[in-house]
Amino acid sequence: MKKRVVIIGPAWPLRGGLASFDERVARQFMAEGYETIIYTFSLQYPGFLFPGTTQYSTEPAPADLDIRVRINSINPINWLTVGREIRHLKADIVLTRFWLPMLGPCLGTLLRIIKKNRHSKLICLVDNIIPHEHRAGDTAFTRYFVKPVDGFVTMSEKVTKDLAAFSSKPVAQTVHPLFDNFGAAVSKEEAREKLGLPVQGKIILFFGFIRKYKGLDLLLQAMQEPAIREAGIKLLIAGEFYEDRKEYDALIDRTGIAPQLLLRTDFISNSEVRYYLSAADFVIQPYRHATQSGVTPLAYHFEKPMLVTDVGGLPELVPDHRVGIVTAPEPAAIARGILELYRLGEAFFLPQLKAEKNRYGWDKLTNAVTTLAETAW
Repeated sequence: MKKRVVIIGPAWPLRGGLASFDERVARQFMAEGYETIIYTFSLQYPGFLFPGTTQYSTEPAPADLDIRVRINSINPINWLTVGREIRHLKADIVLTRFWLPMLGPCLGTLLRIIKKNRHSKLICLVDNIIPHEHRAGDTAFTRYFVKPVDGFVTMSEKVTKDLAAFSSKPVAQTVHPLFDNFGAAVSKEEAREKLGLPVQGKIILFFGFIRKYKGLDLLLQAMQEPAIREAGIKLLIAGEFYEDRKEYDALIDRTGIAPQLLLRTDFISNSEVRYYLSAADFVIQPYRHATQSGVTPLAYHFEKPMLVTDVGGLPELVPDHRVGIVTAPEPAAIARGILELYRLGEAFFLPQLKAEKNRYGWDKLTNAVTTLAETAW
């Protein structure tokens, strides 16, 4: 009989990077011969807690995946029902995604019920054990979640260290795999024409949901530096605001940088991702703080040199002056880093980018999960 894996986490009809990740790792398990089922949320967040326009994708369901839309994150009766359903599947591995303490009661209850089958190994893939934005109850919810877990997989040294405050269970650290499920790159000219961008000229890219910790305001301030203006560099901002945009609009007005910006601040669908990455000269991640970033492996896949700030796990993933530039998280340093990217040029980074990206296969993640499941308590 095939071994069975159940993945608990975001997937279609939810949208975003976590959903794309879970669907891609499911395909890797399937390629390795596992029967793979994803249990995702019928309700992930109550509407009043969700900062974007919608939690749901407009794209068709993936035809190749067994996705069961079952989990209501705020309904304890649902947790009991779904927990029993998964328990009876007797999966060899249950891989649960954890990124937000608010989900701790729901996910922790599911795992306690599943654990009663005395068969499934409960492995957690941890994006953040300490959230980017803190709320009352975070520590208690996280402690409740981690207790039934048999072992943890992390994707940065920072998360591994943070996890030690919550659990002494086995931990396997691996790299964040490449997002290779958005199609192949296209030429810069084709991508810019597709998106209605200037075909000629210098364009850098900020990509992804806009939240305070990602430091877009620092990048906007960097854009007002005289040398950036004189170089004619434009900033393409591609991603939905996950907070009030008023302070960003006020900053743009105050600095007079509107002519330097290309704003695409709606949600970017999966089918459009490759055009945004292909259109840019460089990808800029001006984060205030971070664990790891899904944008980094996306840039690796499309072979785009990056600027990252020296926070969290980002410098681990972007060796300085090899695949990009590492700077301090402050506007003048970010501006100098952008100019250094252009001084060196894309061709300088490409050989090292291509060599480094070979480290980021999805099999490394699944191997970490399966090895941990064989050895965990």
